[in-house]
Amino acid sequence: MADNYLEKREQEIREGRPKAVKPHPSLESLLKKNRSYRGYDASRPITREDLLRLLEVTRWVGSGMNAQPLRYRLVCSEEAARVHPLVKLGAALPEEHLPHPGEEPSAYIVVCSTAPEGKVVDIDLGIAAQSILLKAVEAGFGGIFILNFRADDLREALDLPLQPIAVIGLGKPSESIFFTDAKPGDSLDYYRKGGAHFVPKLKVEDILI
Repeated sequence: MADNYLEKREQEIREGRPKAVKPHPSLESLLKKNRSYRGYDASRPITREDLLRLLEVTRWVGSGMNAQPLRYRLVCSEEAARVHPLVKLGAALPEEHLPHPGEEPSAYIVVCSTAPEGKVVDIDLGIAAQSILLKAVEAGFGGIFILNFRADDLREALDLPLQPIAVIGLGKPSESIFFTDAKPGDSLDYYRKGGAHFVPKLKVEDILI
């Protein structure tokens, strides 16, 4: 067996050492960390190999009628600079231009579709994007799902054979995001204060009908 597992385990038992168990993050913890990050650490790039590992999860997610219409263009390294000016990460925050210079995503996954965009394609898109972003958090990265981008310019810049329908920005987050409790009737707009990002969330009892 690889790495002499049986011999090592036998020695652990003789010495009374407990078997080392690597903790695995819960789904809840991954969901809490999976926020829309708008600032990234440029010193930690994402490689094409990293992107391929993230994209692997899309093989296992659901797809309407198993049509699997989504196609992906991986963008990293110097090529990412061509995407930076074509996407907006802070459209709902007009008082602050985001990302700050030098804090752009390290890489992108551009999502296209072989079928006309509609309800089924959009559901597939949501499932695939959430799965990629959760895998990114598990790998120590973070990301943002982007719909505010210049589609025609992006298609031309990357020489895409299909029209892009979404962009996923990825990198090592350089900002902190916090939840705040909200009540029905409160503003649910996220806001920034002291360089941190705050996201109001309704409680479970407030979303029951």
